[in-house]
Parts: sequence; structure tokens; C-alpha cells
Amino acid sequence: QVRLVESGGGLVQAGGSLRLSCATSGRTFGYNAGWFRQAPGKEREFVAAISRSGGSTYYADSVKGRFTISRDNAKNTVYLQMGSLKPEDTAVYYCAVDLEKTTTLEYEYDYWGQGTQVTVSS
Repeated sequence: QVRLVESGGGLVQAGGSLRLSCATSGRTFGYNAGWFRQAPGKEREFVAAISRSGGSTYYADSVKGRFTISRDNAKNTVYLQMGSLKPEDTAVYYCAVDLEKTTTLEYEYDYWGQGTQVTVSS
């Protein structure tokens, strides 16, 4: 069992930055991680993913060059550094863990956090 707790969300002006954190507990070794988001009235979508070692990362085209996913395995924490934020980045951001592979596919993730709200004002 893996428990995930996201933090770091909030209200920011367009062009600003935020860093989201996802602290994990339970089985905390050997997992791949990802960030997803869900805007009001829309389906949840992939944002970024990172492999166990952190050596491989993947991004949605909409955030490439603006967001960076990283991890600190000693702290059992995954991060999402978000920059050049736009109003369309407004969403609830979810952290997820996949015990087997690094993937962009939502249904393949095994555990999910409760989400943290990010609101970008124009």
C-alpha cells in the first residue's frame, strides 16, 4: 500500500511559478510517479511522469518547457515545478504512483493522492 499526499497548490498570477510536492509513505521504494490534472468540466489529463531513478521524464505537450518533474528518493517525495503559468493551467493536480512502469496512461497508475488546487489568475 502506498499513501500519497500532495501540497504546494494555491493562487498565483499568470506568469508566476509554483512547486507541488507529493510525499509518499508505505511501500516507498521502486515506484514510478506521475502528475495529472483535472480542470472544471474536463477529464483528468496527464501532465508529467518520472521513472524510478529519475533518469527518464515525460511531459504533456501543453507543459513541456514550463514544468519540470523531479524526485528525491531519500525524502520519498516527487515534485512538480511549474513556471510561466497560464490561466489554462488552473486545475486540481493529482500525484499518482505506478509500481511497474513509467507511463502516461491514467488507468495504469496504482495509487493516487487527494489532489491540490492550483488557480492561475489572468
